[in-house]
Amino acid sequence: MADPTPTPLTLADRSAIVTGGGSGIGQAIALLFAARGARVAVLDVSAADATLEMIRAVGGTAMQITCDVSRQAEVERAFAQVRDEYGDLRVLVNSAGVAHIGTIETTTEADLDRMYAVNVKGMYNCMRSAVVEMKGRGGVILNIASVASMVGIPDRFAYSMSKGAVLTMTLSVARDYVQHGIRCNCVSPGRVHTPFVDGFLARNYPGREAEMFEKLSNTQPLGRMGRPDEIAELALFLCSDAAAFITGSNYSIDGGFVALKM
Repeated sequence: MADPTPTPLTLADRSAIVTGGGSGIGQAIALLFAARGARVAVLDVSAADATLEMIRAVGGTAMQITCDVSRQAEVERAFAQVRDEYGDLRVLVNSAGVAHIGTIETTTEADLDRMYAVNVKGMYNCMRSAVVEMKGRGGVILNIASVASMVGIPDRFAYSMSKGAVLTMTLSVARDYVQHGIRCNCVSPGRVHTPFVDGFLARNYPGREAEMFEKLSNTQPLGRMGRPDEIAELALFLCSDAAAFITGSNYSIDGGFVALKM
């Protein structure tokens, strides 16, 4: 008879890389992982001092590496540095990403190239390095996709393209490396209240920020945006041994947006 005792959600003594960990969802994931015992390497194109301060305040272990995930050589150097300092990589969370608003007509070639470089090629670069390190030892890869990978959202042509690729890359890696002991999943958040949202509202709706924030929040059946720490809790579960039987899966965390709005 199986042991009914729940598996604790811990990442103790495991090295983890979180890309895009300087703010928003990535920052929340890095903080929670460190609080649960992981040695966390925060990769971000900008300095992540605030994330490191938060981690150290809870007694966690972390380092930051400035890295443009769209550049393969930078990613390979960053992964090698993590391996040298923290040992074998056990967990990768691909949270680095950029957004774009526009239809196919208003999306320029440069806009499309930027989405591809970060959201698609950046994921590829990081997963490629992770797979090379995890083969033979096992590990977990978690990619941050979006509800835009599953349903049509107005004015999100390039962003939806990139997040659709994240979903299918997740399935491909999960299938190709399941026998190598590598689990690969993704989560698809709906609207989450991050600094990006505040900046978007300030730029596009000056003086109407509160009104538009409420309007965006109400597009989700639960009537509010998600919080970064809520995404982090799901990420912790999927990267822990409690989810040892889960691979090749996509989890919506969207206040009912996909299931209840269709």
